[in-house]
Amino acid sequence: MSTTPDSVVRTYIETHRDTFLGDLAEWLRIPSVSADPERAADVRRSAEWLAAKLKETGFPVAEVWETPGAPAVFAEWPSGAADAPTVLVYGHHDVQPAAREDGWDGEPFEPEIRDGRMYGRGAADDKGQVFFHTLGVRAHLAATGRTAPAVNLKLLIEGEEESGSPHFTDLVRAHADRLACDTVIVSDTGMWDEHTPTVCTGMRGLADCQIDLHGPDQDIHSGSFGGAVPNPATEAARLAAALHDADGRVAIPGFYDGVVELDERERELFARLPFDEERWLRTAKSYATGGEAGYSTLERVWARPTAEVNGIGGGYQGPGGKTIVPSSAQLKLSFRLVAGQDTDRVQRLVADWVAARVPAGIRHEITFWGATRPCLTPLDHPALRSVTRAMERAFGKEVLFTREGGSGPAADLQDVLDVPVLFLGISVPSDGWHSVNEKVELDLLLKGVETSAYLWSEFTTL
Repeated sequence: MSTTPDSVVRTYIETHRDTFLGDLAEWLRIPSVSADPERAADVRRSAEWLAAKLKETGFPVAEVWETPGAPAVFAEWPSGAADAPTVLVYGHHDVQPAAREDGWDGEPFEPEIRDGRMYGRGAADDKGQVFFHTLGVRAHLAATGRTAPAVNLKLLIEGEEESGSPHFTDLVRAHADRLACDTVIVSDTGMWDEHTPTVCTGMRGLADCQIDLHGPDQDIHSGSFGGAVPNPATEAARLAAALHDADGRVAIPGFYDGVVELDERERELFARLPFDEERWLRTAKSYATGGEAGYSTLERVWARPTAEVNGIGGGYQGPGGKTIVPSSAQLKLSFRLVAGQDTDRVQRLVADWVAARVPAGIRHEITFWGATRPCLTPLDHPALRSVTRAMERAFGKEVLFTREGGSGPAADLQDVLDVPVLFLGISVPSDGWHSVNEKVELDLLLKGVETSAYLWSEFTTL
């Protein structure tokens, strides 16, 4: 029988598979829905369950950290080696709301294994992807003969991610000394598909706002006054129309300053992904692609900044006509940002652009909501190479790269802790995050365990 480190890892995982899946199912039965105030006790019970399980795994430190909202979990397992790097794993233990009547085939908080899949709310997002690290670190110890991981291993498992992480930045700042590390691993992401292992290298940031435009003090007669006073609904439409130029580029002056451009290697790697644009359009419930000229669809979604009109309104919206100049109008905008863009600066640029375009006689207010910074890890970063090598050992094939078009709390970790953020996830699009019948593919979940088992030794080569 082979006794190479990789074979020891695989044997250990197979031996402990059933116990691991049983424990995960137990955790999934806790309906830790952070958005539902009536589930607050369950979110706390989820945190306490995880802290206890991490201690059982071997973490000498496992604590429930309080926030003004739902609790987080922190755990730490020192390596004991003076020169060992420190790695922080981020994930979340709260889940989206779910009920049988939404269309689930079974009870969402009674996990079931069918056809090589585990179904249940949180199976993929994100309890399954957090939990694979518990068996992974034990397999790592079994293969290396160590009594502690090869790295100083820390975990921060949030309890409010599905509610927008309202207290996460403050939590990280308050505990920055204990969270200090060399690298962050975010296990709240996925792969391209079941057959194409990938590592995400970045997420876009976000800035969004509401623009309120006010003209006359009340709705006025369009025959008596129309054409002689400014119309706030017309100005809202003009702002929306002026947001992009003819090539689909955002037309706000200075918007692209500092943007980190895609290099040719990453564009080539994106192009190698098995992307079916027609299928993607069907998923998007859309009929044609569009956007910034000179870029592919994936490049537009992952690596280019954007501006979107999220809503526009004003004036009469009832049946039939009403011939008025409305007193007010409203425009909602969002901006997805990429590496090199600063959210504060973009907000100033947007505010200045609006002020310069609004004519005399129109008063306006612009309100920005909480912003999220973009994050990006270069392809040649040593820590990224460690993740890639570990994943290639587990999957036995080349790992490609993606980015995420959306935004998340990863950038807060990058900014506060001043370290690179990497992404390790095994979920696939068919897992149904936030949807009915959420599931995780068991073969891929165990590949996540295996990748985690290899990862900590790979990091010692940094």
